[in-house]
Amino acid sequence: MRAIQYIHGDKAPHWVGDGFYVKTLINHLEDNPDFNYNHTDPFLLFDYGEPTRFSPNPDYKLQPHGIGQHPHKGFETVTLAYDGEISHADSTGGRGDILEGDVQWMTAGRGILHEEFHSEAFGQRGGIFSMVQLWVNLPSKHKLTGPKYQSIKRADMPIIELINDSDAQKQTIIGQVAIIAGDWHGITGAATTFTPINMWDVALHAAGTTSIQVPNTHNTLLLIQEGQLLVNGTAVSAGDLIQFSAPIHVNTESETPSHSTTDSIELTYSRDAQGIVKLLLLSGEPIGEPVAGYGPFVMNTQEELRQAFRDYQIGNFGK
Repeated sequence: MRAIQYIHGDKAPHWVGDGFYVKTLINHLEDNPDFNYNHTDPFLLFDYGEPTRFSPNPDYKLQPHGIGQHPHKGFETVTLAYDGEISHADSTGGRGDILEGDVQWMTAGRGILHEEFHSEAFGQRGGIFSMVQLWVNLPSKHKLTGPKYQSIKRADMPIIELINDSDAQKQTIIGQVAIIAGDWHGITGAATTFTPINMWDVALHAAGTTSIQVPNTHNTLLLIQEGQLLVNGTAVSAGDLIQFSAPIHVNTESETPSHSTTDSIELTYSRDAQGIVKLLLLSGEPIGEPVAGYGPFVMNTQEELRQAFRDYQIGNFGK
């Protein structure tokens, strides 16, 4: 069983623009000896947007809630909508609405400009809005890859049923997993990635215990998006981010490290809790390269970072 190292979550929420009320649970710029990029590699930043109610916006067409055009370079942004809807548009022509349960996987690569707002439909009606956004690092050989946009609909994600381990003979289904990215016992997720990454959207709706398997070569994190449960026997609740123990050493010279050895994570849901439990499992093979980041750019060296800002200032951004 993969041991729990720390449980994080005591971050103050803040606004991103006027549409996203989030807690930044991972930040590669922080120098916390117990929880820094070495423990989360390849994940750079993680914003948890707890459920927040928005009133209908009378100016939803001309002044939607969100954040206007801004740049990114050297990594990918991944946005998952739990409640509400997000409209995206970028400088490559990629655009669309991220509906409930959908994922936007945007590769900034050598440079992209994009904007994110509440959709017109959500702005008009208002309601509960909840999302998460993750920054995923790119290895040096792919830092300057061409930008691209993956719109991943819920219907395109493989869905795996979770069985109650404590009564396996009855094959009682207590939840399900949507495979956004990665591999679940040979079933491949909907997203394409540059390095080995698992991103699994987990929901438990009935009492019981189930186990999920993660590669022991991966840095592994688990967000409690909604509800309460036991993880490896430890009580956790919405807003907690679990950091599991360090992975085993990876042979960085291998292009395709073996993922045949796994660790288990035990999830126990009690009917004493209210509603459905929602979790997001993140695991990734560490890239193991130096990181130089500032604001919306993440490169490998300070000189590359300075060049990124120069390119942006003189109009060569993304070229």
